[in-house]
Formats: sequence, structure tokens, C-alpha cells
Amino acid sequence: MYRVKRVKLEDKNEGSWKSFAAVKMTAVDDLSDSTEVVEMEDVPSQFYVEKHSWDGLREIIHGSRKYSGMIINKAPHDFQFVQKNDELSPHSHRLYYLGMPYGSRENSLLYSEIPKKIRKEALLVLSWKQMLDHFQATPQHGVYSREEELLRERKRLGVFGITSYDYHAQSGLFLFQASNSLFYCHDGGHNGFIQAAPMKPVEIKTQCSGIRMDPKICPGDPSFIAFVNNNDLWVTNIETEEERRLTFCHEGLNNVKDDPKSAGVATFVIQEEFDRFTGYWWCPTVSEDADGCKTMHLLYEEVDESEVEIIHVPSPALEERKSDVYRYPRTGSKNPQISLKLLEIRTDVTGEIVRVENKELVLPFNTLFPGAEYIARAGWTKDGKYAWAVFLDRSQQKLQLVLLPPALFLSVGPDNPEWEDYVAALPEGVHPYIIYQEVTDIWINVHDIFYPFVQTSNDEITFLWVNESKTGFCHLYRVTSLLQPGCHQWSRDYSPSEDEFKCQIKEEIWVNEETKLVYFQGTKDTPLEHHLYVVSYESPGDIVRLTKPGFSHSCSVSQNFDMFISHYSSVSAPPCVHVYKLVGSDNNPLHKEPEFWASMMEAAGCPADYVPPEIFSFPAKSGFELYGMLYKPHNLKPGKKHPAILFVYGGPQVQLVNNSYKGVKYLRLNTLASLGYAVVVIDGRGSCQRGLKFEGALKNKMGQVEIEDQVEGLQYVAEKYKFIDLSRVAIHGWSYGGFLSLMGLIRRPNVFKVAIAGAPVTVWMAYDTGYTERYMDVPENNQQGYEAGSVALHVDKLPNEPNRLLILHGFLDENVHFFHTNFLVSQLIRAGKPYQLQIYPNERHSIRCPESGEHYEIMLLHFLQQYL
Repeated sequence: MYRVKRVKLEDKNEGSWKSFAAVKMTAVDDLSDSTEVVEMEDVPSQFYVEKHSWDGLREIIHGSRKYSGMIINKAPHDFQFVQKNDELSPHSHRLYYLGMPYGSRENSLLYSEIPKKIRKEALLVLSWKQMLDHFQATPQHGVYSREEELLRERKRLGVFGITSYDYHAQSGLFLFQASNSLFYCHDGGHNGFIQAAPMKPVEIKTQCSGIRMDPKICPGDPSFIAFVNNNDLWVTNIETEEERRLTFCHEGLNNVKDDPKSAGVATFVIQEEFDRFTGYWWCPTVSEDADGCKTMHLLYEEVDESEVEIIHVPSPALEERKSDVYRYPRTGSKNPQISLKLLEIRTDVTGEIVRVENKELVLPFNTLFPGAEYIARAGWTKDGKYAWAVFLDRSQQKLQLVLLPPALFLSVGPDNPEWEDYVAALPEGVHPYIIYQEVTDIWINVHDIFYPFVQTSNDEITFLWVNESKTGFCHLYRVTSLLQPGCHQWSRDYSPSEDEFKCQIKEEIWVNEETKLVYFQGTKDTPLEHHLYVVSYESPGDIVRLTKPGFSHSCSVSQNFDMFISHYSSVSAPPCVHVYKLVGSDNNPLHKEPEFWASMMEAAGCPADYVPPEIFSFPAKSGFELYGMLYKPHNLKPGKKHPAILFVYGGPQVQLVNNSYKGVKYLRLNTLASLGYAVVVIDGRGSCQRGLKFEGALKNKMGQVEIEDQVEGLQYVAEKYKFIDLSRVAIHGWSYGGFLSLMGLIRRPNVFKVAIAGAPVTVWMAYDTGYTERYMDVPENNQQGYEAGSVALHVDKLPNEPNRLLILHGFLDENVHFFHTNFLVSQLIRAGKPYQLQIYPNERHSIRCPESGEHYEIMLLHFLQQYL
């Protein structure tokens, strides 16, 4: 007869995961008096995942990927409502959008007609109609230019075809980039619409070498289109086919070191860390004189990266043994020098360009705005009276919203002998206006909400703005700033004081977003669900939710606010896209009710083995309520303890746990659960949608607080559900999640048996300025935080047992450079620590090639079944 003796394994290796209670079989006669005796049936047995061959795992992955192809990226997006004014038309709106029609493998420009009347007893599904006739939008063989490939990386684009378009409502002009060229087509504008037959788009011919990027229609004269080519701005007239280079910053040298300037281009850090993907902005208005000659203005950012460090990343063309060269500002090093400039383009009555003037600010940018390190956002007021920009200091703790009168830009700079004559001719009182300022001791999260109202007085301007610093949560404010006249005597040695251009705030009223009734998306009811709300900014009070609870919504509202589209889902309901009409009394527009009108896409069926995750929450020791998701093992049996995988991201600006469908983005988590693993996901301190204090817990100490929340959540789930084997836990994530996977194995090797780290940041000194300094300050001010948070400096704390660490990384990664893994591996070898490494030679930060993605998933399953 045998009983069970509970003993603690005394492992001399501090890094051993075997410090949990273990079970040892022993004869009854050997039991001492102090031995705890437990009946066998009280001890749950371990569930062991069936081991498959590599080919067997490949078949499993093939099966799971069949479903992802059914709905991934299929949903329509980038909606543009156009109201039909024809009373005889049976349709109220035409809706333009991008989508992937059934049977197609690429995004295309589509439209649907929304009827004025519907049969409420029947479900109306709108047909998706092709605007373009047999048009191949993807470059031949799917090969993009280097510029396009890098932009796709920054935007996290995974689809082929047309990925964005510009639309000019008055003329009905569509402009888009496709197949390594620029194209346009018309729908007739407000006066008419295209016929039922698809159109052939017109290619915009060019004399430029290289790829034309970021095309935009001039709002005031849609015959003019601007674009970026070889880091300079160009313009073309689609009617006359005249093409003109506007700036001459870039010399066209095939050498990054000797050709560091650009015009109208957002730099790497601005794209990656601030989500600004353009560097120029058309003025919305065009002036026209009595002779029919027009004047257009274009604001742009000029960048000089001559002091930014150069890095080398292997080229995708490995057989050529070349490397790509990039400017990359590591934390603590020099950022680009920046400035705002103004192009003034004048045409004659025929539309021919007769003069282009490149104007500079009255004084150098860093003289006027000495604290401005980043131009986070820019644009124009609706009437074209002012350009505006959002500036951030280097610490990203001070934000300024600035108005720039066009007259502040001169045709000559301060170094020109004629400069004083131009200054003397300036209208009286011309100067910048700092109309809003925000300061915090945490950091400022940049947003896109700036809605300036048309001025009714020259002495003040009213606008809507989001502020997070005041209350710790994002709220909308209506702000009125007084535009005091200036009495500045401009001189070459003029140096403004810190608050010299700061305007007095007249009033600030709490509201929640856009036009007389402000429609906005937010998480007012719960951080787990996004909804569409409406509120009055004239008399803030009731905030009305327009979308149904129990789902997370992403919405687009029509220009006249009579309809909206919602793309919505829940953890158990796949995405669908529905059109709603707002019905009710015009006397009480705030309380109009949404009425289902039509469907654009119904939910696809779930995979046969799909089991939605359960969302849970628990009160953490930190004082916050934390949310998580659990994918239960599909073959759960009473009394069995299953191995667990903690899937983690954990960094700022990301939320993993919410009530939206997880069947595509996290399909591999469902696959893991189907094999018998329990998969746990926790949004700990630092993740978004929970307020600045919650996110700011990471300030100056990334990597030092997140693992505690993850482990606490893991232990909560194990205690609540009883089927998780805490002696067999893996931690896995990508990017920041890869960093935390390593940190988990370093800080809590007794909790995590294995770690699988994808594209990890291993030393924060080697990551970029915009991200790292926002959260960690500059290295000289936070040496302790940088050292504590850099996993490559703590490899001595990693366990000595083999098969506990797997590192994956794309060799061409230009975001988290392969240097991070290279340096980590060097430290591991120096410390004599075991590890496994999987390199993807042709991948960047995101794995895009289907074969690489498949290999990664097989590798993940194989490593787990062998060593967890």
C-alpha cells in the first residue's frame, strides 16, 4: 500500500522553478510521525498535452489558419458618407469605403447605397459595389518599395491593395496610391454620382524618379495634388499635367550620411511613437484675385537629421550582402532639428504655376519655441486664417497648442540682408499664439482631438480639446482663448520669454467632443467596451450612449449626424458592421434613438473548436481592480491540472483585455487551449484605458512593476479555477511582451518554467528617444531605472537549466533592432547560460510572410509540448 508524502524540494539553484510543493511516492512503513498523510484521490494528477510531430503540428496550424482567412481584414473601413440631395433618388446616402470583397485577396475602393426607406421585418444587407474596373492595386509579385514597406511597418498594415485614400467632397475626386503609382477617379461630387459600371482610374504620370508617397488633394483647388518624392515636396495639376518640385532639401545622394534633410516627411520616431504619418498640410482655402489668379498655401515640416545617429540593418536582399542605413535616435542622443515652413503657390487664370515662394518663420523655430522638441500634430483652422501645431518638450511633460498666422512666415530668413525690410512690412501685432498649455509630472499622451470653431471675433478663438492631466482621465473641454495683440519689436537677437506668447484662457467648460452636439467614442461605462456617445457642449449634462452594451464598438458618424456605422463584436460574437439611423424629434436631438437600418457585414461563423475566453477581474495589492482573460482548456477534466501560458504585452498604450472578438488576432491562443493548455491574459498597471495614474505606474521603472501584477493575476486564476498547474507555467509575448517574458524569467524563475520572448527590447539605452524618454526620462536622470529595466544586464539571474528560454527575432527589424537579441545572447554566453534562438532572416518587427508566421506558431507549439 502506498500513501503520499508532501515534501519541499531543496534545490540549490536559486533559479529553479521546482520550489512549489511536490508529491513523492513512499511506502507506508517508511513514514515518520511528522509526515503528512493524504489519500491518493485528493491529489489531482497532471494533464499532459499530447505530443505531435513537427508535421503534425503543421497540420494543426493549417487547420486553425483556414478560419482566419475567412474574416481577417474583410470588414469594411475608412468610411465616407455622401448625402444625396436628389429628392427623387430612393437612396439617402452613398457610402464609400475600403474593403476586401468576397473572393478577393486585396483591399479595394468600394461603395454602397443606403436606402431612404427599409422593410423593418427583413434584414437588409447592403451590396458592396466595385468603384474600380479590374484594377490591380498590389504591386506585381506583392513587392513594395522600401519607402512603402517601411510605412506599412509603422502603420502595422497587413493587407494588400489600396490601404488609404483622399476624397474631395465638392468635386467627387478620389486619390489613392497603388501599384507603386498614384491614381485618381471622380464620382461626380455633390451634383451627381458614378454610374453602376466600375470606372478605370487614371494614373497620374510623372517625371519623378522613385516612389511618390503621401498624396493629398488641395482642398481649395482639387486640380492640384501634392506628394512626397525622394524626401521633397512636389505638386502636380491633374488637368494640365504640369508637375513642379516645391522644395529642395534633399540632394538625391545615395548616402544617408551626406543627405540628411527632408521636407514634408514624418521621421521614424514621429511615425512609430506619435502616430503622425505625414509632414505637410494644405491650407483649406484658396484666395483668388479679380483676374482669376489663385494663391495656395502649404505648411510643412523641414527636418535636418545630420546629428542623428546612423544604424545599419541587413537588407532584405541578403544575396547582395548589403545593409540598409537608417537615422535612429537612441535615448539620450540627438533628435532631428525641426522647423515649420510655408509654401505659397501662385497660379495664373489657366492654372499654370507662375511663382512658388518658400517662406520661413520670422525667427528660427528653436528661437521662437525653445522648448519644442517634437511637432506632434499640425494643420489649419477651417477658415485658413491660422496654421496650428502641437509642440511637446523632450520629456513629453509639457504640451503647447500654438496658432501661427501665415504672415509670420517671410520670404527671407534672418540671415538675409533684406530681412529687416520684410519685418518692417509685417502687419502690426503679428506673432504666434499659445492658446493652450498642458503640464504634468507623468507624461502626455498625444491625441487627435482638436476642433477649432470658426471665429466670430478676432479677439478670441474657441475650440474643443482633450485633457488627461487635470483629472487623470481623458475628458473633453470647450476652451476660449483670448488673442491679445502683440507689440513685439522683431530683431535678429530677439529671445522670447517662456510665456510670452501664452494666451489667457477666458473659459473652460467640461464637455465630451465635436460640433454643437458632440459625438465621441469612449469607455465611460466600462474600460472593457468602447461605445459611441453624444453630449451637448452648450449645456453639458446628459451623456447619451448610442451603441448597445455587451459589445465593443468602433464607429463612423455621417457628416450631417443622421446616421452612424458600427463595427462591433464581443468575446463570443464575431464582428459585424451595421448602419444605424438616428430617429426622433429635431427639437430634442440629444435624445434621438438609434434605429437599425441595414447591415454591411454579418458575423462569420466561429471555428468549430472556438471557445471564447472568460473575462474576470480581481482587486490587486496595488489598490487597482485588474482585468484578465482566461482561455480554458477545451478538454478539461475534473481533478486534472493543466499547463498554463501567460500571454503578455504589459506596456503602455496597449489593452489586451476587452469585450471584443479574439478569434482572429489571438487565434493561436484558442489553438493552445484546444490542445489542453490554460491561457491567461492580464492587463496590469501600465496598460491603457484606465487613466494616467494607472498607466503612470511605469514612470521611470519599466519592467519593475508589471511582473508582480502578472503573477498576482496568475495566482488568482489558479486559486479560482483550480485546474492550473502552477509548476508548469510559460510566459510569452512579442516586443514589450518579449521584454516582459525575459523579465518574468529573471525576476520570478520560481513561477515561470519557460519563457518565449519575441523581438524583445533587452537594453533600454538602445531604444528610441520618443518612446523611452516618455516613460523613463533621459538616461542621465534615471540611471537606476535604466539598469534595473534592462534584461541583458541581469542574465546572471536567469536559470541554469536548459530548455527554459527561447528567443525569436526578425533579422531585419528596424524598430527593435536585432542588436537587442545580439547583445542579450552575448551576455548569455558570457554568463554560461543556456538558451535557444530562432531567427527569421527576412522579417522585420512584425512577422508578415505567411511561411514565417506558420513556422513561428509551429515553433511555439513544439517548444511548449517538449519543455513545459
